[in-house]
Amino acid sequence: MAIQRKHTMHHSTILDAGPDDVWAEVRDPMKVVRIVSGPAVKNVRWAEGGALERVPSRYDFTLGFNDGLVQQEIAGRNEVERSSTYRAVAPTSGVDGYAATIRVRPITNDPHRSFFEWSRELTIAADADPEVVEAIIAMMEKQTDAVRDHFALPKD
Repeated sequence: MAIQRKHTMHHSTILDAGPDDVWAEVRDPMKVVRIVSGPAVKNVRWAEGGALERVPSRYDFTLGFNDGLVQQEIAGRNEVERSSTYRAVAPTSGVDGYAATIRVRPITNDPHRSFFEWSRELTIAADADPEVVEAIIAMMEKQTDAVRDHFALPKD
């Protein structure tokens, strides 16, 4: 099957936590990577002097299924609007480019819940292994659900 050269995704969900509580966690890419990828990634770390409070700031992690090094950076963050934009700084595993934005918005009639959005665009290399790219896209398709599950209220 032919792979689209550009792949755009937009996912959203309602979280069972207030926007300030959600933002306190998802503003940190180290936490987001662990929440959405779990054991599918390893060696999640800041790189080249990167740190949570520094923007732009680089971080790296390794994909477990093929040991591909992913190098990304926080490219922008807006604390008031609770949004963070990040991008790939080097190609990996058939992905030439990657940019994403996460947003956390309040739900006006329920302050203990929030609306979570995740928009992403991938540029796929012409010589990319279709199976690897399909695995990456399939993993990303499930990541918003992982955020939702992370903030889910405990079952009685």
